[in-house]
Amino acid sequence: MDSPCRTVKFLLLISLFQVLYIASIIHAEGSDKRLLLTSNAKSGERHSEEYCAMYDICGARDDGKVLNCPSNSPSKKPDDLLSQKIQSLCPTITGNVCCTEAQFETLRSQVQQVIPFLVGCPACLRNFLNLFCELSCSPHQSLFVNVTSISKVKNNLTVDGIDFYITDAFGEGLYDSCKDVKFGTMNSRALDFVGAGAQNFKDWYAFIGRRAAPNLPGSPYAITFKSTAPVSSGMKPMNVSTYSCADTSLGCSCGDCPSAPVCANTAPPREHEKSSCSVRIGSLKAKCIDFALTILYIVLLSMFLGCGLFHRKRERNQTSGMKSMPNSMDGGEIHSVIRRKDENLPMQMLENSPQTGNRVQLSIVQGYMSMFYRRYGTWVARRPIHVLSVSVAVVLLLCLGLIRFKVETRPEKLWVGPGSKATEEKKFFDSHLAPFYRIEQLILATTPDAEDAKLPSIVTENNIKLLFEIQKKVDGIRANYSGSMVSLTDICMKPLDQDCATQSVLQYFQMDPQNYDNYGGVEHVHYCLQHYTSADKCMSTFKAPLDPSTALGGFSGSNYSEASAFIVTYPVNNAIDKEGNKTDKAVAWEKAFIQLVKEELLQMVQLKNLTLSFSSESSIEEELKRESTADVTTILISYLVMFAYISLTLGGTPHLSSFYISSKVLLGLSGVLLVMLSVLGSVGLFSAIGVKSTLIIMEVIPFLVLAVGVDNMCILVHAVKRQPLELPLEGRISNALVEVGPSITLASLSEVLAFAVGSFIPMPACRVFSMFAALAVLLDFLLQVTAFVALIVFDFLRAEDKRVDCVPCLKISSSYAESDKGIGGGRPGLLAQYMKRVHAPVLSLWGVKIVVISIFIGFALASIALSTRVEPGLEQKIVLPRNSYLQGYFNNVSEYLRIGPPLYFVVKNYNYSSESRHTNQLCSISQCDSNSLLNEIARASLTPESSYIAKPAASWLDDFLVWLSPEAFGCCRKFTNGSYCPPDDQPPCCSSDTGSCDLSGVCKDCTTCFRHSDLNNDRPSTAQFRDKLPWFLNALPSADCAKGGHGAYTSSVELEGIENGVIQASSFRTYHTPLNKQIDYVNSMRAAKEFSSRVSDSLKMEVFPYSVFYMFFEQYLDIWKTALINLAIAIGAVFVVCLVITCSLWSSAIILLVLAMIVVDLMGVMAILDIQLNAVSVVNLVMSVGIAVEFCVHITFAFSVSSGDRDQRVEEALGTMGASVFSGITLTKLVGVLVLCFSRTEVFVVYYFQMYLALVLLGFLHGLVFLPVILSVFGPPSRCKLIEKPEDRPSVSLQP
Repeated sequence: MDSPCRTVKFLLLISLFQVLYIASIIHAEGSDKRLLLTSNAKSGERHSEEYCAMYDICGARDDGKVLNCPSNSPSKKPDDLLSQKIQSLCPTITGNVCCTEAQFETLRSQVQQVIPFLVGCPACLRNFLNLFCELSCSPHQSLFVNVTSISKVKNNLTVDGIDFYITDAFGEGLYDSCKDVKFGTMNSRALDFVGAGAQNFKDWYAFIGRRAAPNLPGSPYAITFKSTAPVSSGMKPMNVSTYSCADTSLGCSCGDCPSAPVCANTAPPREHEKSSCSVRIGSLKAKCIDFALTILYIVLLSMFLGCGLFHRKRERNQTSGMKSMPNSMDGGEIHSVIRRKDENLPMQMLENSPQTGNRVQLSIVQGYMSMFYRRYGTWVARRPIHVLSVSVAVVLLLCLGLIRFKVETRPEKLWVGPGSKATEEKKFFDSHLAPFYRIEQLILATTPDAEDAKLPSIVTENNIKLLFEIQKKVDGIRANYSGSMVSLTDICMKPLDQDCATQSVLQYFQMDPQNYDNYGGVEHVHYCLQHYTSADKCMSTFKAPLDPSTALGGFSGSNYSEASAFIVTYPVNNAIDKEGNKTDKAVAWEKAFIQLVKEELLQMVQLKNLTLSFSSESSIEEELKRESTADVTTILISYLVMFAYISLTLGGTPHLSSFYISSKVLLGLSGVLLVMLSVLGSVGLFSAIGVKSTLIIMEVIPFLVLAVGVDNMCILVHAVKRQPLELPLEGRISNALVEVGPSITLASLSEVLAFAVGSFIPMPACRVFSMFAALAVLLDFLLQVTAFVALIVFDFLRAEDKRVDCVPCLKISSSYAESDKGIGGGRPGLLAQYMKRVHAPVLSLWGVKIVVISIFIGFALASIALSTRVEPGLEQKIVLPRNSYLQGYFNNVSEYLRIGPPLYFVVKNYNYSSESRHTNQLCSISQCDSNSLLNEIARASLTPESSYIAKPAASWLDDFLVWLSPEAFGCCRKFTNGSYCPPDDQPPCCSSDTGSCDLSGVCKDCTTCFRHSDLNNDRPSTAQFRDKLPWFLNALPSADCAKGGHGAYTSSVELEGIENGVIQASSFRTYHTPLNKQIDYVNSMRAAKEFSSRVSDSLKMEVFPYSVFYMFFEQYLDIWKTALINLAIAIGAVFVVCLVITCSLWSSAIILLVLAMIVVDLMGVMAILDIQLNAVSVVNLVMSVGIAVEFCVHITFAFSVSSGDRDQRVEEALGTMGASVFSGITLTKLVGVLVLCFSRTEVFVVYYFQMYLALVLLGFLHGLVFLPVILSVFGPPSRCKLIEKPEDRPSVSLQP
């Protein structure tokens, strides 16, 4: 996928294969008729020391490959100059030789192509050179080389086939020294290029000895390697000593020789996988936490049952002992009578009722709040117009900020915190190196067979021709940008500044449909899939070999032929500043690309019974914009449904005769409008100060605030309707606010605090959502106690004046006087009667209490165990509309891709001066530290299951040091004037027009940049490093020098400031293993960061990992810590508010317990529903604390001001507030949440519908089932006491 990969791959492969096959002196070819040597002919040959089997060059093939002469003649003594040249390359060859100067120069020019691949491991290179030196120039050549076939070329006999006798010991030594040598540019083994991926020395020999077809790299004649020679022949296998890669004098780095003892000693301990603790009981295996929670549950349940039985027994004894006391019954009767008499009156009214003698001892805060609400209620009832006008005017003023309203749709601005470390690292990478390229991608896949449901292979003639048609249409895209036409070639990434680096199997045909038949059609593809690193005809148009894993999908291992998908990737140049022309042009082309796919390509593919998924770099942003209008209908329907429900709920039980007056349609509509105003006011205020909105705010907050706001509306209206009609309206309003005002305030403040805590979440989308929601809930609360109370006054005045609900100008005749009964003070509703006469008595049964507590505590403990199974992450497809084309694309990416994202290890402030040790601490060739960065990466790639690193890193530093090396004599060269001289196969040494290369041309006087004596332990000086690094980065790779850095490493090194001896930024590229799930992305990032941290500490250098997805997943590294801290703050804030307002540690502790259980249970539901832990779900969990307060605080407050024993107080609390909690809180939230299930966007269905539905149900069960039971068993003492007082004295007022 990466450009550097492609760039170097191409030229490397070409060069290497030509070297191995043409390896000069060994090659002799004749295309005329061949003459097999008979046994008689052989009998005249002499196989002895100082005799040759081949000598001199007698011809050349039609493709230019030179052919040796079969010559069983004595070896020749070379002149001194030739002898020095031979020994410089072949130190084992001394004295006479079996090669001429022309043969040696051919050998030298061919071997130079292989040297860059192996020079990093001197032992491997020496063994490899010895193989060809002995074959070409050994004075004892005839002892181990036998010419078995000859050909005639232009009347000259040439070698056509040989037997090469060589010991297995040499072959094993050669292979063992080279098998782990890396070719950094391609993140792979060097043997993949110079040995076709050989797995043993026999495979390597077979690769070297194959006769090459015309115009293809390889040996010009067949070489048969044999380990034993016929006894009668007098021949002996060649057995030159081999060097181990661990040799002290020619030792290789640990990256190239991990089996060396020094490397084994320094290898880091393998990261053990975090194995979860488990307990085995017989055949049953359970996690330790599950086992511990089970034991805890049994212990708690046993303690509760024991204490309960003891308590019940003691109560029975006390009851039987008190039966003899006559006054006890009288007191009970008195209390019962009082309760029956006043069962329909609110608790706050009892304080002023002389008949009851009840005195409520409120806390200081509650006392002041009650006094405030009493006076405030009276004041509002007298001045409703003023209150309504001022409150609405203030909110409308806030709404003026909507003129600056903007929506943020950029993914990096929505899901990435601006201060995140990953974001800073991305900025550093983009500004100092180069921004990661944009990706446009097509995935063309087969459909399952009807019979066996297997996916057939995609590699067929029809499918390849279809791919050519698709490519033709993509090439024909012309996007309009500012009046100019933009094509793919204008924006695509070009490693060598010529051809686009398109990743497609069509590259095996050089992207030209005319080459399809010329190259052999489908068979050519199958050939290239196995020989993509070696075959010249398989090279891409951008001169790099195409790795099949980047262009095919749906295969296992390396069985590319069974691939079920074509993957076509168009890398496009990116820009740091998104406002730049480059990016704008790319976006314009991407829009045209997506349009083409939708309008034409999809139909083309479907006609062939295939599937097509697609994506562009800007697709997610565009789909998020489209999402903003996807659920407008859902929002409107939800408000209509909620409006209808509110109207029915506020109006009470309808009577046909009084329906027109008692209904509350107009009041309900006004309440909904107030909710909308609170949302608009919140958005307006933040928009005015420059905070952009998000789609979540636009689609979720209206539901959320409506569900929260309606609760208080219902509670307020029901409280007013419960007041006696004998009181004037201002008295009823005042008493209603005194009754429910403190609990409404407590619940609302708790909600606002809980929402506000979410603003500490680092993810911008969730932080902004929490801020908007907190302000909207606060504004909604303020409007409810101001504007809505004023509207209640108007509505009740309308009803008392017998005016029609929706048409208040119309007054009904007095015949409908009975309608007054529905205004207030009537009998409790059916729901209230159920709560008092059925629900509460059932919960008061001792057996029911045991069952309820057992079930709820059991589920809470089970939820704790389940919550450990919640995985971090947020699937990309969830945040998109259900009908988005990206849904199928993300599914196919997980199913078909077999290569992971690129991973860069970035080094800051690399000191390359000769005085610094940084070079050896980073590199991985000979003389580098065993624990260097690149060696450590290579080691980590050996355990990909834990490191998530798939390959050793491509190293510009290794390749640069090799490129400088005198052994790589075809690479770093200079003219006599000191300027850069390119390799012989590049202009001006080689004509780019004719392709002819003449060593007598302009480059004949080029010399290597350095001799060994010029370097210090094969390392350049500070000046040499500084001067030659730009040469290396501009050097084009080619057959004569595959190590050129242009394309592969152009953006890997920052040259700015290099004159100071420090490279501010450089990167080393590798790949992650395929990442299919969100947890894989999180774990891979964690592993890379832990690896970098360990290496940085070890090397005392600053190293950090970078991949394009890191900034989106950084939040998940500490998401559990973030969640627990924010939940603790939210629950703590609610506890403090409750404690301050109630001044009751007992009541606050019970509320805290219930809230904690609701949150824990909600996390258990998340595990059951496979909802992941991310910023969205964390915000939901934090907000659930505030919402759950409403299910607890009203019942608890009503319980605390009730009189009687605990069961009686629970019955009274449920009778007073139970119906309001159920109809005004549970059902209103349920109605608001249910509408979200129709959303077209999965994120709202999963994280808002499912989570909020679970929250509402859990809140209902805990608030109306578990909480009453807990209060009946462990509830705090009553603040309401029965006192005796004279009839002529007024009741005791509220005590602050």
